[in-house]
Amino acid sequence: MTRVHDMGGRYGDGPVTPIPDEPLFLEPWHRKAMALTLAAGALGEWSIDAARFTREALAPKDYASFSYYEKWIAALADLLAARGLVTREELAGGAIAEAPLQDKALKGGDVAGALSRGSPSLRLGPDPRFRPGDRVRARLPAHNTLVEGGHTRLPAYAAGHVGVVVQSHGAHVFPDSNAHFLGEAPQPLYGVAFDATDLWGWSERAGDEVMIDLWESYLEPVA
Repeated sequence: MTRVHDMGGRYGDGPVTPIPDEPLFLEPWHRKAMALTLAAGALGEWSIDAARFTREALAPKDYASFSYYEKWIAALADLLAARGLVTREELAGGAIAEAPLQDKALKGGDVAGALSRGSPSLRLGPDPRFRPGDRVRARLPAHNTLVEGGHTRLPAYAAGHVGVVVQSHGAHVFPDSNAHFLGEAPQPLYGVAFDATDLWGWSERAGDEVMIDLWESYLEPVA
């Protein structure tokens, strides 16, 4: 079963239409939403994978109706409450207690450095099973095998399809584990090319490919 965010290849949502010269933040509060999310993430209480899963786990009606930054704020509120950093009463407008991790708060002068460092996921891990040129099949169904209904980076539209390994990226943090505080469990990550016609039933041009980065446990060999 997939969540509402897994929209690749779905009809009915309309075209993606870029806005020319669109500003980075459409509304003043969008800037604050990003700043608050960065500051809270710097507390070290969750990973980027956990943050992604929390956004994906929003109620479908909310996910479908919320704007981009509304999703960020709603998920952040859920994470803060789940990790015991704020209470539901505080979020509802009650008195705010002294924050237990206030000494770890991200200062304004440290933001640029934090953004430039990012969250590197490359780790020491097992040697890769596959090599460039190998044919592989993406696991079907596309689900988290560790946590029922959990986070996965295997898109549903690729599940069951055959692709070709183009590149081995080394071992990286496994999001299916890391999103649920089960450890980083690094495993080999590959760039896999899929024929666009195989995935969608048609393509704009013959030979068009879709490149997807997939972890080793998402894949099985094809003779």
